[in-house]
Amino acid sequence: MEIIFQIGLHKKDLELLKLIQAYFDGIGIIVTNSNDMCTFRVSSPKQILNKIIPHFDKYFLITEKQADYIIFKKIVMLMEQGEHLKLEGLQAIINIRASLNLGLSEVLKAAFPKTIAVVRPLVPKAEIIHPEWMAGFITGDGCFFIKITKGRNKAGVGVQLVFQLTQHIRDEELLKSFVKFFKCGQYLKPITKEWGYFQCTKFSDNYNIIILFCIQHPIRGLKAKDFLDWVKVAELIKKGDHLTKEGSSEIIRIKAGMNTGRELD
Repeated sequence: MEIIFQIGLHKKDLELLKLIQAYFDGIGIIVTNSNDMCTFRVSSPKQILNKIIPHFDKYFLITEKQADYIIFKKIVMLMEQGEHLKLEGLQAIINIRASLNLGLSEVLKAAFPKTIAVVRPLVPKAEIIHPEWMAGFITGDGCFFIKITKGRNKAGVGVQLVFQLTQHIRDEELLKSFVKFFKCGQYLKPITKEWGYFQCTKFSDNYNIIILFCIQHPIRGLKAKDFLDWVKVAELIKKGDHLTKEGSSEIIRIKAGMNTGRELD
């Protein structure tokens, strides 16, 4: 049995993972996967006990991941006591594992047919107590997007700034709390998917609230470059350049190099 703590990001944010590894004093490894993802991974029980658990004991998660962390910690402590070496203890660990993340694989279900999943811990109502938490959340799950549509102006296109934060539907209350935190935007609950969205599309709110927040509390990684391009477009819109062919062409050019269109340096 192996315990693993890992953080996965797109390979474009490899440098961000290196910063995270450095923060944890260089423990673990960073691996690049074949699906354009890279992962910071810690599998040493000693390093998890001495570095990872103390960090998350001190800095609480405020999404459903906090429940996953509590479950993960229980398993780590049971293994530290050697319970995984006993048949009864191993089953107890599997019962806990069944409530972690997406649950047991089909292989584990078949191997442990008597498994009864423990009840997941209740997570207190989400409350953002520090703006730097939000800055980190934007770094990981935020999106600065430029929506281009057909327009009736001389340029022939419509331009809209979109700021979006995405999370699994199980953290619906957290996403709803962002409306209160930013005092703008709205929560969008999808009909068919498992992901919810906090979204801000009003230009004045994006310009006066979202941009100001991200300047005061900088985000990191490649997304910081997307933010800077987003701000460039905001300034062009502010000046009315999006209503001209030259301005709209410049915005389309900037958009093409953002997010998935951004080339690695």
